[in-house]
Amino acid sequence: MNFKDYIFIFTLFSILLLAIKSPPSKPEFLEVSISIEEETPPITVKSDYELFLDAIGYQESGNKYHIVNRYGYMGRYQFGNSTLKTLKIKTTRKEFLNNIVLQEYAMYQHLQYNKKKLQKYIDKYEGQIVHGILVTESGLLAAAHLGGQGSVKKWFRTGKIRQDGNGVKITSYMERFGGYDLSL
Repeated sequence: MNFKDYIFIFTLFSILLLAIKSPPSKPEFLEVSISIEEETPPITVKSDYELFLDAIGYQESGNKYHIVNRYGYMGRYQFGNSTLKTLKIKTTRKEFLNNIVLQEYAMYQHLQYNKKKLQKYIDKYEGQIVHGILVTESGLLAAAHLGGQGSVKKWFRTGKIRQDGNGVKITSYMERFGGYDLSL
């Protein structure tokens, strides 16, 4: 919404409040004529992919692009230098933190990379309960984002649950971020 939309909504709300507090004495209704100069943009619904990014971004950084945690992980999705290197993204910390498009590109590339590495597990186990957890593509990709695709593979083989430096388990990401249709 733009500024004019907010003014329009505020004006309409104010008129309705006035009508409720002091209804007109003669007519039983309030007639209001309002002209809109601009066309109201259509309401957009976010895709599951966008909702997934919002959810994981919120978990990682509160959806803040310019944040660095105590371990040096950067941006909305808390990328480390080694992950960026794996994705062949050469950048400085300052450039990465100040480039929202680059951060979103890195996340997309990271999801694609992890999906390729985990595809046989996704194909074999999606929709099944493994070690007490419902396996979904988005849950596995979130877990791989947290602990690496190797730790997800190890979880399938042994049931061993990796934790990050903050004590967050990959299985919590499998559960919390499972069920999104990422359409990657």
